[in-house]
Amino acid sequence: MARLLILAINPGSTSTKVAVYERSKQIFQKDITHSTGDLETFAKITDQFEFRKDIILDVLKQAGIILEDIKIIVGRGGLLKPVPSGIYEVNERMKEDLRDSPLGEHASNLGGLIADDLAKHIGDARAYIADPVVVDELEEVARYSGHPLLPRKSIFHALNQKAIARHHASSKNRKYEEMNLIVVHMGGGITVGAHKQGRVVDVNNGLDGDGPFSPERSGTLPVGDLARLCFSGKYTHKQVKKMIKGKGGFVAYLGTNNALDVSEKAKKGDMEALRIQEAMVYQVCKEIGGMATVLTGKVDGILLTGGIAHNQEIVDSIIEKTGYIANVFVYPGEDEMKALANNGLLLNKGFIPVKEYK
Repeated sequence: MARLLILAINPGSTSTKVAVYERSKQIFQKDITHSTGDLETFAKITDQFEFRKDIILDVLKQAGIILEDIKIIVGRGGLLKPVPSGIYEVNERMKEDLRDSPLGEHASNLGGLIADDLAKHIGDARAYIADPVVVDELEEVARYSGHPLLPRKSIFHALNQKAIARHHASSKNRKYEEMNLIVVHMGGGITVGAHKQGRVVDVNNGLDGDGPFSPERSGTLPVGDLARLCFSGKYTHKQVKKMIKGKGGFVAYLGTNNALDVSEKAKKGDMEALRIQEAMVYQVCKEIGGMATVLTGKVDGILLTGGIAHNQEIVDSIIEKTGYIANVFVYPGEDEMKALANNGLLLNKGFIPVKEYK
């Protein structure tokens, strides 16, 4: 049997994760950290393209990976136009939108661009992205916010939420498309999605000020007070954006985005850390309760995932508050590299179709 290698690429704000799978088995992974000094010389994130691509090629060479054995490259999807869940082959229209994203800059935009360039370099490989953060399967009623100028948007941890939901369904010998699940991703951002028979029909916008606050994001804020703050003359647009994403949540209250540090302080009797952690859990549970109503109470399971799901105290508190809705299942951490590679493998086996980005 000919060798089939799948390359997964996941660019983050200060790192680039690279993994190689031989069919379903991981044979190489490298998390490349980029210093502030490395990145501050680039005016835009897309200017980092050659820098990150060359590093990827270098680590693959050092690992002894033969590029010609790579047949499928799956990059992390970026801030594109809203799309249904699935795997998309990188095309010219997608590359245009990744370079000049309609929703702004993000390091994940580089995933598809680098994948495409490497595929062309190899010659006998194809480039894809899978379940980008802009996956949009919202029911129409979920799009209404209360003002037509400000519709609700679907921006969430689609890759990990979908992967965990499918894995859970498989573990129960059921099809994802036949189950109603509430999936809670808890990391630097927090998103809570209502998965109704294979579609995420409602989810909070975890990127841009919606839902529970998190280690570094403010979540939903009192809009009247936010409007007054914006026009107070004390803060620039850039500063307010940072309050919402980057310097909100734990950072605003406690000066750190490290959820583990906050938890340790809470255990040692730091009452402020304990109160803020409990407030975050409280808001997560409120969001879970809201998603239960979206599913009209017919919930087959509540799935907790992301890095914060390693915290047993937080998990226990969520179970205590929401366990009456449905059984709670914990899948701590996130394995986005495996999720990317699995999409490539399912595509190769013909289990999922390739979609076209238009």
